[in-house]
Amino acid sequence: METISSSYHIPFVIFSILIAIIASFAALDLGIRIHKAKRSVRQAWLAGGAFAMGMGIWSMHFVAMLAFHLPISVSYKLSTVIYSIVPALLASWLALYIVSRPIMRKPHVFIGATFIATGVVSMHYIGMEAMVMGATIEYNPYLWALSAIIAYVVSLVALLLLFAVKQNAGSPRIMLRKLGSSLIMGIAISGMHYTGMAAATFKHDHAHIASELTFDTKLLAYLIGFGILFILGLAFISTFIDRRFESQMMMSEKRFRSVVESAHDAIILADHNRTILSWNKGAQLIFGYEEQELIGEKLHRIFPERFIESHKEQLERFLATGEVNELGMTYELLGLRKDQTEFPMELSLAVWKEEESTCFSCIIRDISERKRTEEKINRMVYRDPLTGLPNRLLLNDRLDLALDQAYENQQSMGIMFIDLDRFKFINDTLGHAMGDKLLIEVAKRFEACIGKGDTVSRQGGDEFIILWAHTTADEMIKNANKIVRIFSQSFTILEHELFVTPSIGISLYPSDGGDIETLIKNADTAMYRVKEQGKNNFQFYTPEMNEAVTKKMQLEIGLRKALERNEFKVFYQPQIDVNTGKITGAEALIRWQHPEWGPISPADFIPLAEETGLIIPIGEWVLNEACRQNKEWQKQGHPPFRIAVNISSRQFKQNNLIDIVSKALDESGLEHKYLELELTESIIQDSKYAIETMHKLKAMGIFLSIDDFGTGYSSLNYLKLFPIDSLKIDQSFTRNMFEDAKDAALVHTIISMAHNLDLKVIAEGVETKEQLQFLLQKECNEAQGYLISRPLPAQELTSIIKQQYSFRHQ
Repeated sequence: METISSSYHIPFVIFSILIAIIASFAALDLGIRIHKAKRSVRQAWLAGGAFAMGMGIWSMHFVAMLAFHLPISVSYKLSTVIYSIVPALLASWLALYIVSRPIMRKPHVFIGATFIATGVVSMHYIGMEAMVMGATIEYNPYLWALSAIIAYVVSLVALLLLFAVKQNAGSPRIMLRKLGSSLIMGIAISGMHYTGMAAATFKHDHAHIASELTFDTKLLAYLIGFGILFILGLAFISTFIDRRFESQMMMSEKRFRSVVESAHDAIILADHNRTILSWNKGAQLIFGYEEQELIGEKLHRIFPERFIESHKEQLERFLATGEVNELGMTYELLGLRKDQTEFPMELSLAVWKEEESTCFSCIIRDISERKRTEEKINRMVYRDPLTGLPNRLLLNDRLDLALDQAYENQQSMGIMFIDLDRFKFINDTLGHAMGDKLLIEVAKRFEACIGKGDTVSRQGGDEFIILWAHTTADEMIKNANKIVRIFSQSFTILEHELFVTPSIGISLYPSDGGDIETLIKNADTAMYRVKEQGKNNFQFYTPEMNEAVTKKMQLEIGLRKALERNEFKVFYQPQIDVNTGKITGAEALIRWQHPEWGPISPADFIPLAEETGLIIPIGEWVLNEACRQNKEWQKQGHPPFRIAVNISSRQFKQNNLIDIVSKALDESGLEHKYLELELTESIIQDSKYAIETMHKLKAMGIFLSIDDFGTGYSSLNYLKLFPIDSLKIDQSFTRNMFEDAKDAALVHTIISMAHNLDLKVIAEGVETKEQLQFLLQKECNEAQGYLISRPLPAQELTSIIKQQYSFRHQ
């Protein structure tokens, strides 16, 4: 048969190569999109990409077929044309599937290239079979084999280029890579086609008749044109849209990463298997792990081992039920750093679904500093800043709880109110810094005495309260004895050996009170009874104590109002010369006439005035009144004499005592020599200060005497040092002179000693003539007592002065 010559339409040839290049470019771009997509979206991109790529290859093939020109009429069998599309689609799908895998191994590449080449070769030669014409086709086996080999090489190169472009999708020069790769692939695919066409030889066959539905080349050209438009439109529109979305997603992700990385908190993402997916810089700073150390590791690495199982169970419960109580809430728990140190952290957990998978996000904050601050605040609020013991607020909380438990369980509980004896002396002598150190050691000893459920609290100063939960009276006795015994041992602080003892008052629930305030008040009352009875002991509360305290409190209230209500009066007890019986002076004595309670003994209110400090304004009032009255007697023309005023130890220690005395004398106009100040032996304990003050008073011309001489603990050496004028023998010696020979001897000794020191002697408490006679015999200078006169109001004493009342010795 005659061989038919053929030729190519060059524009169509170029057009076919261009289609191959465009299809290759679209395939490369689609490979990137498929790689970035996930799950269902990935499958959609894979199907669409395979269709676009397959149709592109097929379009190139038939455009190239149209470029091939024979001098005979040629048409195409429709069914065969359609069959030729299938291998192109399958080959394209296989290529894109292999490329989309995370790792492309060599066996997969070679096997995949074989199948793709088979598909491309099948598409080409099935398409050749679709030609309907008056000729037959014969193939050159060598060229046919060459076309198959080219198809294989093209498939292999295409897979490698597709994978390379996919791996470098983020490269700034990716567009150039894609253009170069698509150019190579397009030319290679076209080369395979034109090699296959070269392998075909066309010979006349006049017997060949078309028996199936065919269509002409014009219709085929339109179909191919629409196919090219479809490929181009699909490639560029999908690329534009996807890049737009990708750009937005990248921008959003960039912003998100910026926020995450700039956060000081740890932000950790994990999947449903608790595998860590993301680890920000905040997590690095908090836990000490670098990002590469924990990505892919389990989340339990950041929790202490003892909590791992509970965290695991909570997450598994959520995965099984879809419900978890922790979501959207913040919890405080312990975290574990790289160096295995534990720390408190605050965790907020969130969850979301991603492609049928559950992911978790953990926002973690290191709250170590906050916990330290909270602990510091709690210590400031609930703890004594010096000793660290619970303060009143915390004690009241624990007392409330203990009372509730005691009430529910029908049990008793005890309160000890403890005051340290002699602590003020140590504090004043050695300073507050030493006192603070002593209190810290005292607190340690108290803590050593109590049990786990008990509480020792510092109330302030040197006062402590111990709460004994679930106790009895017998146990309280044992505990109190234990405390007294422990405090019998000295404290050694900065080489100083110090002793303090406890005075302990005890109250019991429910017998001594049913509420906190009553129990503490009654224990305090019992403690003061211990103080009154000698200290360093313990005492249980009794109702009688409360009555005494109530009376004392009422007395104090009345005492504070007495001065402003003019309830005080000054009485005067005359003092006489033992030899002549003439009045030589008078002692000013305060009396209190209460409007409701009547006359109140000085023995009841003077100690209270000393304790409360009211003795200072009261004593100043007595001094002013005595000076004024003495001057008034002088103005009336009576012979002048001294007025004696008692000065308490608290008055004597005032810095302005000299000014107060001077003011009283100046305002009354009384000459200084007619004022006598009676000082007790307790005043001269601080000898240095006492001597200085007494010299100032003496320099003013004031008469000074030691009152109640012989009852104190002062040294006789003071009589030599102090600028005093007289001694007053205490009435306890005078009254018992005839009952106790020792008292008589003491009186005689005091008189003799005073005369030897050039001091006058006044005897107090003279009630009988025998006592006065004894004093006369022993050469006592002056006497005072009920034998001479009881204390009298100023008006009555004025009458006696007028009469110059005197005693003649029988």
